[in-house]
Amino acid sequence: MNNLIQKKSLADVVASRLSEQISLGQYKINEQLPIEPELMKSFGVGRSTIREAIKILANSGLLRVHQGVGTFVDQLTANKEPMDLRLKRANVKDLDEVRQLLEMKIAEKAALNRTESDILAIRTHLENRKRAAKEGLMNECIEADVQFHVSIAEASKNEILADLYKTASIHLKNWFLQIYPDTKVFEETYALHEQLLKSIIAGDPKKSWNIAAKILGHVSQ
Repeated sequence: MNNLIQKKSLADVVASRLSEQISLGQYKINEQLPIEPELMKSFGVGRSTIREAIKILANSGLLRVHQGVGTFVDQLTANKEPMDLRLKRANVKDLDEVRQLLEMKIAEKAALNRTESDILAIRTHLENRKRAAKEGLMNECIEADVQFHVSIAEASKNEILADLYKTASIHLKNWFLQIYPDTKVFEETYALHEQLLKSIIAGDPKKSWNIAAKILGHVSQ
């Protein structure tokens, strides 16, 4: 166990030193790093430590590894924190603002790019949301509400928008449970959600954006 901790710490030290060299301009973007034996000699460590350090920097976005070719500098500053972890520690107000912007944009894009299967998925989640709200099933209602918007995000056909929305929505579920004592708000906003679906079906991006904004205004009150 101690050996594992020591080994990992050594890899972290090498990764940190290599990252510093890159940020100071010793290596440029798209430049290939020296081969493993040279790095081993340079840092005075074994092959496994070099490989672990490179893996750490590749995961952070600093390096890219081409199997059988070599390791190249991808950017000069590492993404030190994955977006999922950044959203996880974000305060609720900031997270909700991100969600609001995303919901309007995905609604707009979904109206332009949705398919028949997308419409079916959106409608199914809306019906599940309506039923759960009517029966007072809070967890099921929140899940259906989130999936309704996730399906709109998928219908936008913008994978980055969809991934961002999915990641943000995961961290909002518990918050919804805290701020809504019952399913009343979900019943009250059903008609607006139905209008949103209709505007997406009609292929009207401007109306879809505006209805999404109305939903957010009502829910945030």
